Amino acid sequence: MRTAQINRKTAETDIKLSLCLDGGEVKIDTGVGFFDHMLTAFAVHGGFGLSVKVVGDLNVDDHHTIEDTGIVLGKAFAQALGDKGSIERYASFYIPMDEALAFCSLDISGRPFLVFDADFPQEKCGDYTSAMTVEFLRAFAYNAGITMHVKSIYGVNSHHIIEAIYKAVAHSLKNAVKQTDTGKPLSTKGVL
Repeated sequence: MRTAQINRKTAETDIKLSLCLDGGEVKIDTGVGFFDHMLTAFAVHGGFGLSVKVVGDLNVDDHHTIEDTGIVLGKAFAQALGDKGSIERYASFYIPMDEALAFCSLDISGRPFLVFDADFPQEKCGDYTSAMTVEFLRAFAYNAGITMHVKSIYGVNSHHIIEAIYKAVAHSLKNAVKQTDTGKPLSTKGVL
């Protein structure tokens, strides 16, 4: 079973997270309602079992809660994937959401990188700061060891743009972590 459990406590956040790449219960509580909605969509559309409990310094703002969750989720993906053997490795996906269209292309390469191109007409979605989307994805990609390109093609509603992005990432990950029968990493080097 490709699973991980990580607990991380700092002066800013206390995070307990469990992940199963092959499905399971989804239970999210970060204290940021819209972020809970995005992580739930991420898990459901990715086909992942995901439990997240965060106590963060929301009296400051949502930055540490969201970024630190990205760090922990990235570490959990890296742990659950192990040597990255026998996975598809690459995937790309478009997601439409009403007037918005988002795209994600990624490589589970062990070489972390993020290219992010999106503008958000509205600064906030509930208690979630729209600009935290890139911070979450950067923290996730760098800690998971994933090269990720994310683009909002167009959209006028920040809720729709952000949700399309999270779902595009989820579907790309779902396809990239699919197991193959090769028994080895998809690499000319023989390792990832």
